Amino acid sequence: MKRKLAFIAVLVAAAGGLLFWFLTAPDRLGAATVLPQGDAVRGEAVFWAGGCASCHARPGAKGDARLELGGGRRLVTEFGTFVAPNISSDPAGGIGAWSPADFANALLRGISPDGRHYYPAFPYTSYARMTVGDTADLFAYMKTLPAVTEHAPDHELGFPFTFRRGIGLWKWLNLVPGSVVALGEGADEPLKRGRYLVEGPGHCGECHTPRDITGGLEYSQWLAGARAAEGDGKVPNITGGEGGISSWSAKDIAYYLESGFTPEFDSVGGAMVEVQENMAKLPAADRDAIAAYLKAVPERASSK
Repeated sequence: MKRKLAFIAVLVAAAGGLLFWFLTAPDRLGAATVLPQGDAVRGEAVFWAGGCASCHARPGAKGDARLELGGGRRLVTEFGTFVAPNISSDPAGGIGAWSPADFANALLRGISPDGRHYYPAFPYTSYARMTVGDTADLFAYMKTLPAVTEHAPDHELGFPFTFRRGIGLWKWLNLVPGSVVALGEGADEPLKRGRYLVEGPGHCGECHTPRDITGGLEYSQWLAGARAAEGDGKVPNITGGEGGISSWSAKDIAYYLESGFTPEFDSVGGAMVEVQENMAKLPAADRDAIAAYLKAVPERASSK
């Protein structure tokens, strides 16, 4: 009897291990995915919408130095300290040796060229909503930027977060590539464009939406504000609900993204400074589209 029970236990453990291995397997883009030829001119707008320089430029970089994407910025969280990698065009220190497919898999699936899961400190949960065309354009633009040779330091993490395979299970729970906000059939193209920019490359929800115990976004509280990833600060509610930006018009929002000035004549501060600087480089039509979307999202009271 004991032998039978031991045998059953081994079978259950083996089945559980196989299920875990299946659920956590890296899921690359299918072979049928067609990657168009990237356009660097279009890719520049994607670069600023995606905020690439805000994380991957050297800490404190200003002006043209923000285009030197050597990484090194530290993000201290309850899960450990994540360090932004070098994503410059250097083939050894950065991603210059990557293929367009490698780059698309990183953004859309959170998978490295050698088949490892990326940590979700890299906001691929939002980038997963991008089009393959935008990933190709962005990659084309990034190849025009300066090469930085040095490697960024490694992440500083403890067990179990050093076990990357487990991130596959996190993705299974939290990677939701579909749209967050459903728009009516009569939604116009600018509103759809705003949804794409906010939910996708702009990854606004990564900071402005609260997270659950796993670190995944609580989509029922979309953009209702959240605890800052670092320190004790609070990221504001940007819906029209209580504690949000109901008093702001769409023009107010668009002007804020362009100039950094609020309707109350206050100026942008904190982590939003770099975000606003990025948004100021977008076409005015894109800032208007973002504003239209933010006025259309469901109103939520500020999260606790």
